[in-house]
Amino acid sequence: MLTELWSFRGRYRILHLTWFAFFLSFVVWFNLAPLATSLKADFGLETSQIRTIAICNVALTVPARIIIGMLLDKYGPRITYSLLLMYAAIPCIGFALAQNFSQLVIARLALSIVGAGFVIGIRMVAEWFPPKEIGLAEGIYGGWGNFGSAGAAFTLPTIAAWLTFGSGDVLNWRLSIALTGIIAALYGVFYFFNVQDTPPGKVYQKPQRARGLEVTTQSDFIFLLVMNLPLIGVLCLLAWRLSKVGFLSPGQLYIVWLLLLGLYAFQAYNCWATNKELIAGEKRYPPSDRYKFSQVAILELTYFVNFGSELAVVSMLPAFFENTFGLSKAMAGMIAASYAFMNLASRPGGGLISDKLGSRKLTMTVLTAGMGIGYLTFGRVGEGWWLPGAVLLTMCCSFFVQAAEGSTFAIVPLVKRRVTGQIAGNVGAYGNVGAVVYLTLFSLLPEGAVGNKIFFEVLGVMAMIVAFFCAFFLKEPEGSFAEHHEGEDDRQIESAPVFAKD
Repeated sequence: MLTELWSFRGRYRILHLTWFAFFLSFVVWFNLAPLATSLKADFGLETSQIRTIAICNVALTVPARIIIGMLLDKYGPRITYSLLLMYAAIPCIGFALAQNFSQLVIARLALSIVGAGFVIGIRMVAEWFPPKEIGLAEGIYGGWGNFGSAGAAFTLPTIAAWLTFGSGDVLNWRLSIALTGIIAALYGVFYFFNVQDTPPGKVYQKPQRARGLEVTTQSDFIFLLVMNLPLIGVLCLLAWRLSKVGFLSPGQLYIVWLLLLGLYAFQAYNCWATNKELIAGEKRYPPSDRYKFSQVAILELTYFVNFGSELAVVSMLPAFFENTFGLSKAMAGMIAASYAFMNLASRPGGGLISDKLGSRKLTMTVLTAGMGIGYLTFGRVGEGWWLPGAVLLTMCCSFFVQAAEGSTFAIVPLVKRRVTGQIAGNVGAYGNVGAVVYLTLFSLLPEGAVGNKIFFEVLGVMAMIVAFFCAFFLKEPEGSFAEHHEGEDDRQIESAPVFAKD
């Protein structure tokens, strides 16, 4: 596969077009951070307000990943990704035209939906690559696309400076943010006319109902409802944060909480509607068509500790190096950027290891445990540490974190093919849940070495707990290294109709 990767033909062309779609969605999603200081100065915002806007940036990504997963399974990745990229222009332009803090928050909440684009490509890549190669393919998609956050950080300040047309040190943050949305929308149109959901002759499998995640046993339905609780709980936590900066009054906060409770009830009803025959005992899945939701739950927890911790660490690492080693902001930022830069190789590396080791379960367990050890070691970093040693530790820890992300999504498409979009949406949403939980914890800890030590130790302990679950409860997916996906063989492909686009 590695030798054919640069051919830009067939499935490799689809892979390249799709990871670049993800790259642009991440450029849009992270277009605020590199321009935050200019925005703060322009509006005269307080630090707490800027932090609140940053949290709003991930707020609606949690439910959006669930909803996008449902739409994906029903309509296919080509239409879903194209529409999401075209939608990106609306909140970007709205944010660029905002005149007060409230308008910034509303536009950012709307823009956070774009962060759900990740789950779409997971199914697109899974349709085009066989199980034996899916780890590396999904890793390239996730790792190279995820680099869009670093791409935004390195390019947008320069673009914003160019767009001032020689007006001194002022950055034109408005036009540069609007430009990211416009570019994403144009690429959405291009993507629609240049990809197809499946290879010619392959049938795109859809669930009978896409209103909620389909499960195959009655006990799994209860498990599903329990695992959906944190997805609503984290939104309640975000609403509380908004109330602390005056965006929501106490009365409005209670109304939002009530609405979120109603959202959970609505989500539970949709899950019941999808599985009502199973719950009533009128339907029974044959053993060959069942899957264990416990496997989805473990993958949700793995993404909670790996991607959730990555988002949290990226946000505090520059200040950590600046304060611990007395570095300049520029130098601390460059060192911290090495954590994100590792995505280019680490996430594909995790997928490749998962493909080659012969056990996706063992890969997931070892990488998660390595991540835990890395964070626990990081908790001991202090003023007495040798700076190059701390940088090397950062890169090693980053490798385990991002390789674990790659190995997570080497398993996700193999759980149950026809609901891959919804499973990917649930697992991806837990990454955002982890980020919000970890960032909230960090905001409550004391500043300085003591707070940093507790923060990294919590990350490490959580990772070790999840590694234990992986070792003793995660099961190797059936057909992990097969030539074809579940329910698919040569005869099916040969007899299926050829699709030109869908």
